[in-house]
Amino acid sequence: MGLRVGIDLVSIDAVEESVRIHAGRYLRRVYTAREVRDCRAPDGAPDPRKLARCFAAKEAALKVLDVDDESVPWPSIEVRTDHLGSQSIELTGAAEQLARKRGVTELELSITHEGPLAAAIVVARVRDE
Repeated sequence: MGLRVGIDLVSIDAVEESVRIHAGRYLRRVYTAREVRDCRAPDGAPDPRKLARCFAAKEAALKVLDVDDESVPWPSIEVRTDHLGSQSIELTGAAEQLARKRGVTELELSITHEGPLAAAIVVARVRDE
């Protein structure tokens, strides 16, 4: 078994601006309904910090999957948050098919935000070819 690592850094301000300008269209194109729900602030509004962390995780997962010319819709990569607040990556549809094609057997996720930036690292365990 081998490992692949993907990392991404996202501007929280850029995500906040996308939400402000494109609102629901942006949220529906990039995030799943569960992610939108999990990324809400206490007042119910979308939390740009949480959304940016989620976006960084999706980008890091795409890097691990070595997307190349494949078409992978953003919502086919979902960040799940459990009851303790830990996050994981769930792949469906095109992302899941690509993971199988690339020999990915397991994904681990670490996400954070500090100041104006959000970051994510995805580590994939892959079958030797």
